Amino acid sequence: MLITANTAPIFWVSFPNHNNPKENRVMSQNGFIFCKPFSTTTPSSTNWYGSCTTTRALASLTKTTIHEVTDVDAKICKFYEAGNLKNAMKLLSVSQKSELETNTYCSVLQLCAELKSLEDGKMVHSIICSNGLGVDGVLGSKLVFMYVKCGDLREGRRVFDKVANEKVFLWNLMINEYSKIGDFGESICLFMKMQELGIEVNSHTFSCVLKCFAALGNIEGGQQVHGYLLRLGFGCYNTVVNSLIAFYFKCGRVESAQKLFDELGDRDVISWNSMISGYALNGLAKRGIEFFKEMLCLGVDVDLATIVNVLVACASIGTLLVGRAVHAFAIKSCFDGELMFNNILLDMYSKCGDLDAATRVFEKMGKRSVVSWTSMMAGFVREGLYDGAIRLFSEMERKGVSPDLFTITSVLHACACNGSLESGRDVQTYIKEKKMDSSLFVSNALMDMYAKCGSMEDAYSIFSQMQVKDIISWNTMIGGYSKNCLPNEALNLFVEMQRVIKPNSITMACILPACASLAALERGREIHGYALRNGFFSDHYVSNALVDMYVKCGVLVLARLLFDMTPSKDLISWTVMIAGYGMHGFGSEAIATFNAMRNEGFEPDEVTFISILYACSHSGLLSEGWRFFHIMRNECNFEPKLEHYACMVDLLARVGKLSKAYKFIETMPIKPDATIWGALLCGCRIHHDVKLAEKVSERVFELEPENTGYYVLLANIYAEAEKWEKVKILREKIGRRGLKKNPGCSWIEIRGKVYIFVAGDSSHPQTKKIESLLKRLRMEMREEGYFPKTRYALINADDVEKEVALCGHSEKLAMAFGILSLPYGKTIRVTKNLRVCGDCHEMAKFMSKSASREIVLRDSNRFHHFKDGNCSCRGFW
Repeated sequence: MLITANTAPIFWVSFPNHNNPKENRVMSQNGFIFCKPFSTTTPSSTNWYGSCTTTRALASLTKTTIHEVTDVDAKICKFYEAGNLKNAMKLLSVSQKSELETNTYCSVLQLCAELKSLEDGKMVHSIICSNGLGVDGVLGSKLVFMYVKCGDLREGRRVFDKVANEKVFLWNLMINEYSKIGDFGESICLFMKMQELGIEVNSHTFSCVLKCFAALGNIEGGQQVHGYLLRLGFGCYNTVVNSLIAFYFKCGRVESAQKLFDELGDRDVISWNSMISGYALNGLAKRGIEFFKEMLCLGVDVDLATIVNVLVACASIGTLLVGRAVHAFAIKSCFDGELMFNNILLDMYSKCGDLDAATRVFEKMGKRSVVSWTSMMAGFVREGLYDGAIRLFSEMERKGVSPDLFTITSVLHACACNGSLESGRDVQTYIKEKKMDSSLFVSNALMDMYAKCGSMEDAYSIFSQMQVKDIISWNTMIGGYSKNCLPNEALNLFVEMQRVIKPNSITMACILPACASLAALERGREIHGYALRNGFFSDHYVSNALVDMYVKCGVLVLARLLFDMTPSKDLISWTVMIAGYGMHGFGSEAIATFNAMRNEGFEPDEVTFISILYACSHSGLLSEGWRFFHIMRNECNFEPKLEHYACMVDLLARVGKLSKAYKFIETMPIKPDATIWGALLCGCRIHHDVKLAEKVSERVFELEPENTGYYVLLANIYAEAEKWEKVKILREKIGRRGLKKNPGCSWIEIRGKVYIFVAGDSSHPQTKKIESLLKRLRMEMREEGYFPKTRYALINADDVEKEVALCGHSEKLAMAFGILSLPYGKTIRVTKNLRVCGDCHEMAKFMSKSASREIVLRDSNRFHHFKDGNCSCRGFW
């Protein structure tokens, strides 16, 4: 021993143990003992004293080491009990070469799992491996448990596969965790592997695996498990039978679930709860409520889950009185302090239409969760109080409550329904700040909001940046383009979509309106064929969209055929057909369809009345129009809205009752908008009443000073009356305001290709042939006594110049091209973006007679079917 002044003694000791030649260091209060590797030299008699000293030191050191290791185990266990992971990890790290007990490692792993500290858990795993401990048995199980609870299922599975463990707990853990992340197939595979290895299952195993089969809707697999558990004798276990009841309900087998319940002798509260929730899930909420009443009569104790399930059932069918009674019962049973109860309660009140009661529940809640705020916002949205929902979201932020994905989608839906583009952009900014924009759920909701607010550029910006797109993403964009009058973009994206993902029935319902908007009949037929091949025609939305597409493409016969083929028509089906007849000028057929609809037991709604009034207007059926207007008010108790009044004004104006239309507007109980005054202005043009047009135009310009269409309409009225000075003044006014008139254009689809014509355009390859045909037809018209209606030229020039201008109108060019390009007998279908002029209307009638061709012309207002020199509009256009 070497002792120096003011220093602690230092002992050099050699262990005579050839099997453990490791260097150890142990700290004591007296100093340090350094243990060096034992020399291989055999001691002689001359150093016997030294050997005795060494032996005594060795014995003393061994006791100290054992005591110290035990002490470390105890300290770590104390840290575990106190939940002090930081100090437990520190002590474990400095003691990593000591022979700690397995339970000590398990305690630290347990603490890592409880605190969800994956990083520390991985460090413990590393220490275990570096110490050469076998990862098996209890230690292996605890490692799997730690990884799973810390969210690293992949690493947990890797350890699980290496552990030769027959403990059912570990298998149940893995099955349950895979089901939590939605990988139900893997859960089922593990269950099957258990059977192969002969691992004994328990009731929890069956409960877990039945949930997986229910989630997959795999009835056959669940029934096989049912048979298997009966053979093993688990058919009398309440937990297993309750899981079976839930399985059958989720798979829609109500009778099987009821049979199991009836056969269950020892029912517990979970059994009753399963019946209540199961019936509500299958649209039989009333039956579920009956079970709750039976529970009370039999004296079965209810729990919080019972109350929650009954309230959900009440919400699903809107039984407010029962909901209030359950609320009172819950207060007596002291459940009103539970957060979950209050959340479901306010949701029930909002879904039953009592938003005031929901608000009272919300305001009285001592503690609110994100679910509370989201449910309240959803209630505001449901009642159409979109501004309130948006304000609630802002208040939620100020209170420091972090929104979840459901909250975000709720407020975005409120912005979408309200058209609150700026509020929607603020929400997007919040989403970016909180890094929630990677969520597919959120991205789809953002796109939907921008599409419904009319900002397709913003919607496409989101869409183009998405790393992953699902069918909802594509459908949202296609539907957005269709609704925002961008049909070409919708069709182009549909083509792109087919290269990436298979369209579904919703895609069909989204893309067909784009075909209808463009009158793209050939594309519509292709999509119709695709829908038939994939069995989509049975979908109500698809069948209605197909009828609408054929109506707007001018093929009314096919539309009616499809309508008659629709197996179960809804109100939308009838409304589409009535509107279709109206657009094509077949008012009598529209009325017959309306009457047939009522005979079938369908009562019209406000939209149906708009369609039938529109049909009467475009066929000049004045008395019938008034009759339907009174039916709507007196029989169906609908107060007319602006759209209904607009139809009546349009009807009166078209039949020449301009003064009566003006008085009708003045006596309206609601303030007329520009559409109503605009309808009367159109009537003034038809019947050439310049004086009234000037009076009406003042009202129109006051309401919509930036709408170019009304200025152009008044200018045309002046031009037809040859009041050129007033035309000049009006055009100068348009120029000063910076307003631009949409140029007139027409298009025709031939062999799948669309040809567009603009007024006065001579760039088409067949321009000379088209001009020659029109010139010949004009000469034939003169010979038969037809003369150009030069007042529609709308220019201050002589008749020759006016006639030349009229010949260049886009619809004439398109019709002439159709005669030249389509085979004899093929219907010529032309679409124009503006209202057809009177001269072109007369020319179309003559073309149909001279060329013996049927011409269908769709303008911005309606359809014109020209055949044998007549038009379906009969002058009411």
